[in-house]
Parts: sequence; C-alpha cells; structure tokens
Amino acid sequence: MAQEPKDVLVRMHEDLQRALEKAPEDRRWVMVIDLRKCVGCHACTIACVAENKLPPGVVYRPVLEQERGTYPNVSRAFVPRPCMQCENPPCTPVCPVTATYKNAEGIVVVDYEQCIGCRACLVACPYGARTSDFGYTYTEDLPVLEGAIVGRETSDDYEVAANYEYGKAWSRENHGSPIGNARKCHFCLHRIHAGELPACVSTCIGRATLYGDANDPDSVVADLINLPNVVRLKEELGTEPRVYYLV
Repeated sequence: MAQEPKDVLVRMHEDLQRALEKAPEDRRWVMVIDLRKCVGCHACTIACVAENKLPPGVVYRPVLEQERGTYPNVSRAFVPRPCMQCENPPCTPVCPVTATYKNAEGIVVVDYEQCIGCRACLVACPYGARTSDFGYTYTEDLPVLEGAIVGRETSDDYEVAANYEYGKAWSRENHGSPIGNARKCHFCLHRIHAGELPACVSTCIGRATLYGDANDPDSVVADLINLPNVVRLKEELGTEPRVYYLV
C-alpha cells in the first residue's frame, strides 16, 4: 500500500529542525503565501495578535482585501501582508540610533531598549509593515468585572502582563518598552528558536502560509520560490523581499 504523503506542517517542522542545526548565517528564512488558498479567514492575524499579545493599533499581519470584477461577476481577493523581511530594508538606514537592524539570520528586528520612538522607520517602509505602540489597552475606560479570571490573571491585569518577543519578556507596566517603540513582524523568532513554526503558519486553515530555510534544497519553500507563478511585492524598489506570493 502506498504511503500517504506527509502533511505540509509536518514537513515544515522537519525542515525547521534541520535549519536550526546550521549556523545562523547559513539559514535563509523565507515565507511563501499561496494566494490561491487564502480564504480571508484572518486566522493568521488573530494568531499573531494572541501570540505576541499585541495591543490596539498594533497588527503585524493584516490581511488586505480587494473586490474584483463588476456585478454580478464579483469576487474578493485576500493578501496577507507580514513584514517582507527585505534583503535591502529601507527601514534600517533611517534609524538614527540603529535600533532596527538585520540580525545574523537576516531577519529585520527592533531593539526595544534602543528605540527612541521617532517613527522614521514607519515612514520609510514601503509596505506599511511597521506600527507604533502607544500603550493602549482594549479594556481602557471600560467597566471590567473585578476578579474575572483570564488564565491565571484577572482581566484588568492581563493587558499589562508581559509579552514575549526577541527572547525576552517585556512588561507593559509603568509604561515600559515596547510602549513608545516601533513594532513589526519578526517571523516569530522566539518560536522558531524553540523549534516551533510561526503562529500564522501553524494556524492557517488552508495551509496557505509556508515557512522555512530557502538554503535547504529539500525544504518545502525551496521548491515553491522557484515556481513560475511566484511574485514579490514592489520588487521594482530593489528591496528583495523574503516573502513570496503564489498567484
């Protein structure tokens, strides 16, 4: 009996384990988004918000929507838009304090403790992939039931509890970082280094979002980025995005 093919999530986990055995500079993390499979469910957006505990106004992975055609022949197209993780990022040279930079793995990251909140990088990004954290909460000025339990914390404590990014817990109490800082998608590096796929990849109901090391010829993404129906956003700018779309 022929063996059933592995689910692509299983394959990507195997790809990830191989990549983590390599030196950081030998990896080339890329994301492939199959627009033919995206149904606009926004599960990736919600998963990202939950994983990174994002406050109001901070969204790392919106899903852009477009209406196509004319009545009665109308359809909708959906384009998830994470940070493009550019090879030549326009956002890094404009930072006056070098708070945003490419790490050893080629991922564009933000040093929250270095960032002064000038927002120059927000203006420089041609993809609109950066946001600023103004310290808002969803429950601000709302009547919150005292003692209502959310996990182990009360509901009014939950939004100021620490989030976990870049390998560190960041408390939102006393208006500390990342409040006041620029924020962006970082391919869930804290998950990657723990051997887990990015939250948006794991939760995509249509397996439309794929992730891995393009320097591994046996990886799922290495095959996909060479297909003839691959495009990247605003390639004419010379940013060399690491996010590829199948159309």
